[in-house]
Amino acid sequence: MPAQTLRRALATLLSLSFLITPSLPPADASPAAATTRYEAELATYSAGSSVDTNHSGFSGTGFVNTGNAVGSYVQWTVNRPQVGPATLAFGHANGTGAIRAVDITVNGTVVAKGVPYPSTGGWALWKTRVTTANLNAGANTIRVTATTADGTANLDYLDVTAAATDWSKAMVDSTMARYTPTSLGGWSYPVGLYLYGQYLVYQRTHEAKYLTYIKSWVDRFVDSSGNINNSFNDLDSMLSGRLLVLLHHETGDNRYKVAAGKIRTRLNTYPRTTDGGFWHAATYRQHQLWGDGVFMVDPFLAEYGREFGDATYTGKETIDQLLTYAKHLQQSNGLLRHAYDEARTQTWADPTTGLAPEVWCRAEGWYGMAVIDVLEVVPANQPRRAELIDVLRKLVAGYARYQDPKTGRWFQVVDKGGRTDNWTETSCSSMYTFTISRAVQRGYIDPSYKTTATRGYQGVLATISLGNDARTYLNDISVGTNVGTYQYYIDRARATNDFHGLGAFLIMNEQLRS
Repeated sequence: MPAQTLRRALATLLSLSFLITPSLPPADASPAAATTRYEAELATYSAGSSVDTNHSGFSGTGFVNTGNAVGSYVQWTVNRPQVGPATLAFGHANGTGAIRAVDITVNGTVVAKGVPYPSTGGWALWKTRVTTANLNAGANTIRVTATTADGTANLDYLDVTAAATDWSKAMVDSTMARYTPTSLGGWSYPVGLYLYGQYLVYQRTHEAKYLTYIKSWVDRFVDSSGNINNSFNDLDSMLSGRLLVLLHHETGDNRYKVAAGKIRTRLNTYPRTTDGGFWHAATYRQHQLWGDGVFMVDPFLAEYGREFGDATYTGKETIDQLLTYAKHLQQSNGLLRHAYDEARTQTWADPTTGLAPEVWCRAEGWYGMAVIDVLEVVPANQPRRAELIDVLRKLVAGYARYQDPKTGRWFQVVDKGGRTDNWTETSCSSMYTFTISRAVQRGYIDPSYKTTATRGYQGVLATISLGNDARTYLNDISVGTNVGTYQYYIDRARATNDFHGLGAFLIMNEQLRS
């Protein structure tokens, strides 16, 4: 494997408050970090407190002298454009010998308990006490509350400095800390999706540990001769084949080509509908086309053709597959039904059309990302390419039509967001945001859709946070899902850090991060 230059590790968040003089920046601040000052006299404060001006050196028009009682407080409302960690610096003065301890809460949660405010040496000698916290997108309530009968120190201001977070690196580092390549899971499409997202982060950062981790996972399944113990009888089993192609590209190791070739060869005899669409599974989902399935096989196939000189076949096959699926699944509003049963024997299949009854959000996302990834690889003069771009335009218009105006995300059942039991789902919202952003970037759709992608990005960022363990937590991800009724989709478990969501988030974030 070629040597790669390591970049700096993710900065560790401060875990303790400490005193600094006003002339020094917070310890974790950088010159590029933006600081916003919130004056104490403009905040909310408890009864018995007052805004005073009798000690010099304060900021703004005054400072808050809280009442001498347990529970005295000053409370600020801080607005943030997106979720993320921040340093909170409290300007204060304590002219007594008493240690005035406080609790610091953010949105009702204690982030620093019993923080001592010792003497600053005089009431006109102002110092700054710093702590860190994760803030939400939108309004945040930050309160300093006295825990002793002396009240708080005199409080002058709150400086909030946004800590720049590389959410992709933070997520990959967190996942690698949670799982070894051995414990990450078996050969499956959710793990393959996540690791593909990790590869995109590696491409940007060139941190060798990221590629080494992917290689270690893949090498659990590929022996020294390129053998891989998998019959590839369903499309889901093929997604991780992308990792075989990219590892061959990175390392030149022929055994990855041999292993990837097993999937390519399997497609020669893989069963299809009468009009050529790959069945979702050869032995237990016969005659069925699922919107999910195109991402499981088509990006792998297009990239296989480019890497191994098979582009004549793979370019045509991938375009034809995507258009065949769209012919059956895409509706007049641009969205795709989850699945189609050519045999019309499934309980969910309409006896006339063979279609599933609902538009499930992640199936839409799989399809959109597959279209984008195939268009990235096939040549501009590929026959029927223009037809596929037209399908994409209709799909994006459908995405935009059903975006939740409140959160910027998309609903589990996409076109029924008005129902009170429906909920916004993170993996599909990431997928749609990526698809729209890349489609605008490539000129496939009108530039005005950039606003839709931006709102989607902010909506997804509102679902990620750093925990007290400094690891990422991504919420509201639908677990693996079959074809079903409205109620079936709504009742699916809403997981945290499910690989469907982690992989989709990384793909999106690598596209949109500033």
